[in-house]
Amino acid sequence: MQKRTLLAAMALTPLLGACGFRLRGVPNFVFSSIYVQAGRGSPVGVLLRRNLDSTSDKLKVIKDPESPDTADVICQIVSEQAQRVIVGSNVAGQVREIELRLIVKFSLRTPGGDEVIEPTEIRQIRNVTYNETNALSKTVEEEMLNKDMRNDIVQQIIRRLAAVKSLQVS
Repeated sequence: MQKRTLLAAMALTPLLGACGFRLRGVPNFVFSSIYVQAGRGSPVGVLLRRNLDSTSDKLKVIKDPESPDTADVICQIVSEQAQRVIVGSNVAGQVREIELRLIVKFSLRTPGGDEVIEPTEIRQIRNVTYNETNALSKTVEEEMLNKDMRNDIVQQIIRRLAAVKSLQVS
């Protein structure tokens, strides 16, 4: 039985390459330096700087707020909103379901002011069941989900930055 499974897996492996499947790999950017402009203590801004810094040896992340114009591009985190909305309750009025939302708006521009990526909004939404008897564990779960949403948004921003093919505005 195991032999058949192994043989079937080996026979199907070359087909994965034929279907266009490949790992995402390291992003290639058309710019060599970037400055991330975000509000003081912005969790998405901090995470974006950290991820861009470790993404590629070719990309330099300018960290000095006094000299953002030395970078090829400036990625601005325009707004970042974390929301916690009650979406379900029982007859007694006790909360049963919560919706966590993270909305980040960002743009990419050159130091001259030309917008390469116009202000773009990225949303992440997660639903959480809630129970008062497990309030502490649900708080920890919410924090984990918020962290996961921030990571997802940062990865989406990095993919959109890598998708830029030219710094010339058309």
